[in-house]
Amino acid sequence: MATQEYRHIVRIVGNDIPGSKKMLVGLTQIRGVGYNFANAILHKLKIDTNDSIGYLSESQVQAIEGILQDPASANFPLWFLNRRKDVETGRNIHLITSDIEFTVRNDVERERTTGSWRGYRHMFGLKVRGQRTRTTGRKGGAVGVAKGGKVMPAGGAGAPAAGAAPAAGAAPAAGAAPAADAKPAAGAKPAADAKPAAGAKPAAKKE
Repeated sequence: MATQEYRHIVRIVGNDIPGSKKMLVGLTQIRGVGYNFANAILHKLKIDTNDSIGYLSESQVQAIEGILQDPASANFPLWFLNRRKDVETGRNIHLITSDIEFTVRNDVERERTTGSWRGYRHMFGLKVRGQRTRTTGRKGGAVGVAKGGKVMPAGGAGAPAAGAAPAAGAAPAAGAAPAADAKPAAGAKPAADAKPAAGAKPAAKKE
């Protein structure tokens, strides 16, 4: 392999891979190709996995692309493929690069238009595969108890502050004694059983 001309960039199915990468690591940079799939391809083509990918010849690159585009031609098992029994064609295929995003987007759109339960879950951004949603999968801001209004005073809503004078015209509370220096309102008659204050002279009776 070292006798081949070294290339700093190797292009495989539209992906530019640095030539300094190892064979396994370089192939896994292609979307849709995992570690096991890359190892199976290199084992099928009898390529050393420890060599740098920059030493691949053009014929070897074409052979790798041929297997990626049609893994069934290399007698790969069906469980290696990521798209078995395709809805439109019914074939067992393996999707790579941008075909994965395009196919997934079409599948979601088809479920939405048919009005299936999975389509409704996709529409509202919820989990589709039966995962737990009671404590996970929440989106947006934090959920909690909102604080509203001002803090109530310690004595209650109607209790005046300490040292504050009562409002004008406010009636005293039931059973509350009048203040010592309180004066009666203008024109108000004293109560029938009210006792005169100490030292006060009785009023003169009119004839």
